[in-house]
Amino acid sequence: MERTFISDLQPGCHIDQVFLITQKDLRTTTNGALYIHTVLADRTGQMPARMWQASETIYQTLPENGFVRLVGRTESYKGNLQFIIEAVRPADLDRIDPGDFLPQTSGDIEKMYARVLEIMRTVENRHLLLLVKQFVADEPLMGQFKQAPAAIGLHHARIGGLLEHTLNMLELVLLICPRFPQLNRDLMLVGTFLHDMGKTAELKWETGFAYTEKGQLVGHLVEAATWVKEQARAVEQELNEPFPPRLLWAVQHLILAHHGRYEFGSPKLPMMAEALALHHLDNLDAKLDLIEGEITDEKYKDEPFTRYLTAMEAKLYRADLLPEPEADQEA
Repeated sequence: MERTFISDLQPGCHIDQVFLITQKDLRTTTNGALYIHTVLADRTGQMPARMWQASETIYQTLPENGFVRLVGRTESYKGNLQFIIEAVRPADLDRIDPGDFLPQTSGDIEKMYARVLEIMRTVENRHLLLLVKQFVADEPLMGQFKQAPAAIGLHHARIGGLLEHTLNMLELVLLICPRFPQLNRDLMLVGTFLHDMGKTAELKWETGFAYTEKGQLVGHLVEAATWVKEQARAVEQELNEPFPPRLLWAVQHLILAHHGRYEFGSPKLPMMAEALALHHLDNLDAKLDLIEGEITDEKYKDEPFTRYLTAMEAKLYRADLLPEPEADQEA
């Protein structure tokens, strides 16, 4: 059966197909009746869904972050599309293509990874280069690094998103270091490569993007900073000499401070030029990816502004609607 993706749905469609449920709630209407509220997803986006006249039994048949076959119809509610569930059936897991449900990077993962390695080979400090090699030699970790999203939502929330985000930042480091020679290029490259590496343990992406138990309790900043210390000890064994402690602390600081502010979950504020630069490069790439996703959304193709975004504290203006500049008459 050919699949109809969420981005292609219009009000009035009758659907019988498998969806990925990313969250579910059993709620009560004003007159005391039970109804189910869920969020359905596929690789093209998400859509809220409701089932009226529901029951605890039906609610329990719905998976928590898993696949289910739903029969129902689409309708418009306050200008947004929603799905009304009429029947719930088990999904045939053997016939599910995960690529139908999880958004994926448009880039070539292997080519992007090869470019990351190419850039990291230019690190000159031997301790830092060997530190990078310890991470790269961990094949299971690198396999996760190539597949992981960079976030659950907001920016680079797609398979390969972490790799894409990291490569974007590495390319930016190559651009800014010649302009700001006071920055330690090696530290910038290594800090960028490792700044979100802990997300391979913080996030999971088998059926959807969510936090792992360890991710909830520890978080990717502390996880990555811990890994750096462990791999520095491995470098010491390989060289049979101490890893320079100040160099180790600097790399850990770049990771721990890259969120920039305490209220953004940063255990330390940037205390080095490299840490400040890393924070702003991270924020720049994340915000531009967020903006790109919003202004290219088909829902706003005829509107000058997008919906209000909490992360931006504003609606976004679609500059692509501006008229083309008039040609110079003399030219």
